[in-house]
Amino acid sequence: MSFVSEFKAFALKGNVVDLAVGVIIGGAFGKIVDSVVGDLIMPVVSKAFGGLDFSNYYLALAGQAPGLPLAEAKKLGAVFAYGSFFTVALNFLILAFIIFLMVRQMNRLLARQAAAPAPVAPAPTPEDIVLLREIRDSLKNKA
Repeated sequence: MSFVSEFKAFALKGNVVDLAVGVIIGGAFGKIVDSVVGDLIMPVVSKAFGGLDFSNYYLALAGQAPGLPLAEAKKLGAVFAYGSFFTVALNFLILAFIIFLMVRQMNRLLARQAAAPAPVAPAPTPEDIVLLREIRDSLKNKA
């Protein structure tokens, strides 16, 4: 088998395509969660803590002047950006919780589907009945 045909067989397997679709949807879903955290949750948290902007909280490690925005402080040297980490950690927790709810619901649906009774197949016809039918059909054909 040539390299190209092996790669084609690998790339077209159902699992690889499913994984690719999952990664694409996951990326889009991650953007939605980023927006929910950054645009909806963090402003409410900030308001609850007196208007603080957590994304700009940092400790200067290279002697930057206090009060600089995080982007400016990063340009001047190393910073310990704990506010940015807090925002990303909150993103992760929300994303993990939503995925947990989705997996939990999928497991419930699969369990419900597995618990559903399977359609009952008709019982096989006993051999003596089959033999009697064959004899009947044979007698009909002779007559």
